[in-house]
Amino acid sequence: MDIRQYASEVNDWIEEMKKYMDNVDIKESQLITNIERLSHSVQTLGTEDRENEEIEIIEKEINRIYKEIEERAKGLNTQYEKVQSVGIGKHTLPPLPYPYDALEPIISAEIMRLHHDKHHQTYVDGLNKAELMMKKARETNDFSLLKHWEREAAFHGSGHYLHTLFWEGMMPAGGGQPKGELYKQIEGDFGSFEAFKSHFSEAAKQVEGVGWAILVWVPRARRLEILQSERHMILTQWDTIPILALDVWEHAYYLQYKNNRAAYVKKWWNVVNWPQTTLRFNKAKKLTWKPQ
Repeated sequence: MDIRQYASEVNDWIEEMKKYMDNVDIKESQLITNIERLSHSVQTLGTEDRENEEIEIIEKEINRIYKEIEERAKGLNTQYEKVQSVGIGKHTLPPLPYPYDALEPIISAEIMRLHHDKHHQTYVDGLNKAELMMKKARETNDFSLLKHWEREAAFHGSGHYLHTLFWEGMMPAGGGQPKGELYKQIEGDFGSFEAFKSHFSEAAKQVEGVGWAILVWVPRARRLEILQSERHMILTQWDTIPILALDVWEHAYYLQYKNNRAAYVKKWWNVVNWPQTTLRFNKAKKLTWKPQ
C-alpha cells in the first residue's frame, strides 16, 4: 500500500466530512475533537514501523466517526419525519439546501436559479392543479377528463419529487466516494465503484430525449440498480426506491455546457452529496419485502 496516497485519501475524506457537517449545521464539540484527532493520526502515519496496526486503528476510527455523523444527521432530519401529510393541491417548492452559487463552477448560479425557481416551480404548480382537478372530478362524478389529469399528475408529481431528490443529492465541495455500507453495497452490486460510476454516467448520457439517471434500491432483490427515466416517469420500475438522481433535461445544463451532456455528467460527480445519499440508502434498506 502507498502510505502517502492512503493518507491523502483519508485527509480528503476528513475535509469532505467537515464541509458536510458545516453544511447541515452539525457543531457538536466532541465529534469535531474526534475528527481533529483522526487528522493528527493521519499526519503521523508511517513515522513508526507499525503501519498496518496504525491503518487498522484509523479505519476503525473512520467508521466510528462516520456512524456518529450519520446519527447526528438523522437527528436533524427528524423534522421531516414529523411533518404532517401534504393536503390535496398544497405542495410547495422546497428551498435549495445551499445558495444558488454554491455549486459553481460545476453548475452556475444562473442555471440553479432558473432550474429551481422556474422549472421546479412549474412541476409543483402542475401537480397541485392536477390533484385539485381530480378532487373536483370525484366531487362532481365527472371523470371525462380523468385520463388527462392522471397523466398530468404523473408527469408533474414525478418532476417535483425527483427534483427535490436532485437538490438534496448535491453539496458544495462534494464528490469523492461514499463510505460505509453504501460503498460496500455498490462494490458488491456493481463489481467496483468505478464500474458503478461508468454505468451511471453512461445511463445519464444515453437517456433518449430528456430525462434522468437514477440509482435505486430494490427491496425485493435486495440490491442497488441503475435506471433511466425518460421525461420524469417513463421507464419507471415499480417497487423501487430512488437513492440518487441526475437530471439530464437540457434546462439542467444547456446554458453552461451547451449540447455537451457528457461534460456536464462528468463534472456532476464533483458535487455528489454522498453522506446524504448514504442516509437515504440506509433508510431504504430497512424496507424489506418477500423476494420474488
